[in-house]
Amino acid sequence: MFLSQSLFQAFETALNAAAPNDFHIQGVMPVSGGDISRAYHLKTEFGHYFAKVNDTAHATQLFLAESAGLTLLRKTVGIHAPQPLMVGQAHGEAFILMEWIHAASKHSEAGQEALGHMLATLHRQHHDTFGLDHDNFIGRLPQSNTPSTDWTEFFIGQRLQKQLDIARQHFGEAGLQAPFDRLFSRLGELYPQEPPALLHGDLWSGNYLVDTADRPALIDPAIYYGHREVDIAMTKLFGGFSTHFYAAYNEAYPLQAGWEQRMDLWNLYPLLVHLNLFGESYLGAIQRSLKQYA
Repeated sequence: MFLSQSLFQAFETALNAAAPNDFHIQGVMPVSGGDISRAYHLKTEFGHYFAKVNDTAHATQLFLAESAGLTLLRKTVGIHAPQPLMVGQAHGEAFILMEWIHAASKHSEAGQEALGHMLATLHRQHHDTFGLDHDNFIGRLPQSNTPSTDWTEFFIGQRLQKQLDIARQHFGEAGLQAPFDRLFSRLGELYPQEPPALLHGDLWSGNYLVDTADRPALIDPAIYYGHREVDIAMTKLFGGFSTHFYAAYNEAYPLQAGWEQRMDLWNLYPLLVHLNLFGESYLGAIQRSLKQYA
């Protein structure tokens, strides 16, 4: 992943604007793992930093939303997330600079337990409505957060139906709307009530780190206030979280009875997102989940 001279200079200028030091970038290493933006590890005499670059039309809005999400996470006592430093532009490309976290293995017992306790702390941050005071993104797709006092209304209108509308543009009807309509008619009967909890919003294993002190950090949030089982469900969708994580979470903030049977329900949202991002290979999983509820 080539880093242009204009971006190199923009990074140095941004670092010097964000901190009182005379920054000079001494090394740039590409970072793999993302499918939306190019990523780089920046080494300076004053520390290490992380940069992401994107040249799509909405890239600046994408990074501003990420910065706002990280800032909101960091305002919660007990939540570790990288500090965003600046969102900028250089020659038609948008970038975000943030603190670099030295990552270690995610799979230590101590790290997984700390992650479970930290997520419980996040979910204990309650609000009077579901949603958020601004919209953001999940992956590169817009995520609407218009507040509502009714979780069923919010999950249908601001989550499932929004993604169904996008899917219809790409794949036609695909036989999805009718079973989703049946689900919508009984959704309120399928889950226990919970207060609006602050969620990460896109909590798969690629969106957390564990540092060299076994301290977890949350990254790439799609943050909003929602039903906390949605975050837990996402951890089950692709794996990467150990039994120590779930035990620690339940110790700190016990889930309501039957939560494991509701995971496929909540994961209809990320599955629709993945359908719209990556294609029809996710259609079968959506249809199988729908059969349980509709």
